[in-house]
Amino acid sequence: MSTFPSDIEIASRAVPRPVTEIAAKLGLSAEDLDLYGADKAKVHLDTLQKKRRGTGKLVLVSAITPTPAGAGKTTTTIGLTQGMARLGESVSCAVREPSLGPIFGMKGGAAGGGYSQVIPMEDINLHFTGDMHAITAANNLLAAALDNHLHWGNPSRLDARTVSFKRVMDMNDRSLRDIIIGLGGRTQGVPRESGFDISAASEIMAILSLAVDMDDLKERIDRIFIGLTFDREAVTAKEMGVTGAMAMLLKDAIKPNLVQTLEGNPAFVHCGPFANIAHGCNSLLATQMAVAFSDWAITEAGFGFDLGAEKFFDIKCQVGKLCPSLVVLVVTCRALKMHGGVSKRDLQIPNEEAVAAGLPNMEKHIENIGKFGLPAVVCVNRFAHDTDAELEIVVQRCGELGIPAAIGDGFVNGGSGMEELASLVTTNARDCSGTFSPLYDWDQSMEEKVEVIAREIYGAEHIDYTTLARKDLRMIKRLGYGKLPVCIAKTQKSLSDNPKLLGRPKDFIVTVREIEISAGAGYLVPITGSIMRMPGLPKVPAAESMDIDDDGNVIGLF
Repeated sequence: MSTFPSDIEIASRAVPRPVTEIAAKLGLSAEDLDLYGADKAKVHLDTLQKKRRGTGKLVLVSAITPTPAGAGKTTTTIGLTQGMARLGESVSCAVREPSLGPIFGMKGGAAGGGYSQVIPMEDINLHFTGDMHAITAANNLLAAALDNHLHWGNPSRLDARTVSFKRVMDMNDRSLRDIIIGLGGRTQGVPRESGFDISAASEIMAILSLAVDMDDLKERIDRIFIGLTFDREAVTAKEMGVTGAMAMLLKDAIKPNLVQTLEGNPAFVHCGPFANIAHGCNSLLATQMAVAFSDWAITEAGFGFDLGAEKFFDIKCQVGKLCPSLVVLVVTCRALKMHGGVSKRDLQIPNEEAVAAGLPNMEKHIENIGKFGLPAVVCVNRFAHDTDAELEIVVQRCGELGIPAAIGDGFVNGGSGMEELASLVTTNARDCSGTFSPLYDWDQSMEEKVEVIAREIYGAEHIDYTTLARKDLRMIKRLGYGKLPVCIAKTQKSLSDNPKLLGRPKDFIVTVREIEISAGAGYLVPITGSIMRMPGLPKVPAAESMDIDDDGNVIGLF
C-alpha cells in the first residue's frame, strides 16, 4: 500500500515557473517587481495605480469552528484558485504569511497542503522575504526608544506603570510573557513590568496589514497608543521620534509578496495577524492587487467565520472599500464530529451520528454569512478517514438549507479535485452591489458594537464587563477612541468565549475582561476569556522532528 507523500515531498518535487512568468499573468512586468531569486518577488506599490486591469470579484474562504488541527482554509483557498484556473478563469489568491512560532510548535505552516500548496513552500514557511523580521525589528526599535525616553528624563511625563506596548519575537516562548526589565542599576534603564508578544500578534503586524501606502503606514505608527501621562493623557509613538526609522525598516516589508501555486497560478502571500487576537487577514494591499489584476480574487480569513471573517467584513473591507461577492464556508467531518461530542483522539473513527449532531455549528455559521448580505457555498473538505456516508450527511443538510455544496478534494487532487466547487463559486457569485453590508456602524458606541457581534455572530445571551474592562472603557471614551471598530479577542475553539462549549452553545455570557487600544491599527481589542498574545510550545514541539541533511534538504517540515 503506497503512502501519500508529505507536503514537503510534494513541494520539493515541483518545478516552479519563473516568477516573472507568473507576474505576466497579472499584466505585470519584471520592472514592477523586486526579485528574490527566480521564484519569489515583491510587487511595487505603484502598480496598483499604473496597471489596474479592473475590479475582479472577491471571494472569501472561511470555516466553521475548527478542530485543533485546523479546517484546511488555506488548502481550500489555493485549491479553489487552481480549480478556477482549470475552468479558464483569470484568478489569483491572497493568503497570509506563516509565523515561525506555530511552525515549530504544533499548528504547522500556512502554505496549504498536499497538491494545493503555494511554493517555494520551505522558503514561505522559513523566513520567506524577511517580512516577519522587519516587523520584529521595527516593533522593538519603538520599545527601545520608549525605554530610552524613560531613562533620559521622560520629557513626555509618561507613567511607566501604564505602558502597554511590548517587545515581540517570532517564536512561541511562554517564559517571556511577563517579565521585569531595567534591572541592574541606574545605567540599565527604568525598572518596570513588561513582557513579549509574538510578532504576528503585534500592532506593527496589524498596521502593516492595513496600511495602503507608506504615508498611511507612518501615520498609523504615529498613532500607536503607548500609555498615559501622570495627568492621564494619551502618549503616542509619535512622541518617541522613531517613526521614520521604523518605516525605513518596513520599506520592503510593505510590498506584497508574489509566488505561485503548485499549478502555476499567481499567489500573493503577505502579512499574517492572528484572527483570535487581531483581524486575521492577509494584507489589504495584497488583496487589492489580487482584485485589480485578476477577474477573480480568492482570499481567506483565519479560524472560524465568527473570528476572521467577521473582522474581515467589519474592519478590513471598510478600511479598503472592498466589496466581496461570496463566501466559501469550509466544513470538515472531523470538526462536526468534535462538535457532536467525539474526543480529539477518536476523530478518525467513522461516526455518522456525531457528524449529524455537529451540524448546528455549521448552520450557525451559514446564518452568520447571511447577516452580511452575501451568498454562501459550502466546501466539504475531504480528509483521508472521511467516509462517503459522512460526507453525504453534510451535503444533504446543505441541500435542505438551500446552500450549494461540493466535496473538496484539493489536498489529494489539486485543482482537478476542486473544479466542482469552482463551478459553484462562479455560478453563485452575484454582483455585490447593494448586497454586502457590514454588521455595525463605526459611529455606534463601543458597547453597542461588542453587543451586536456577541449576540448576532456568537449567539450570546448577555455581555458582561469586569471592573477592569469598565475602567478601560471609561478611559477609551475620555481619550476619544470610542468610535473605532472593535476587534474582539476570543478563543477559536468555540462560538462562545469558553473553549469547552462546543457545537452551537446557547444562553451563554461573553465576559470582556479588559480592552486594549490599537489606535495605530485603527481598532479596539476587547479581550475575552484567557486569550494570550504569546503562545507556548506543546510538550513535544514539532521542532523536535525537524532537521536538514548534508545536501541541504529540509526534513520534517510537515
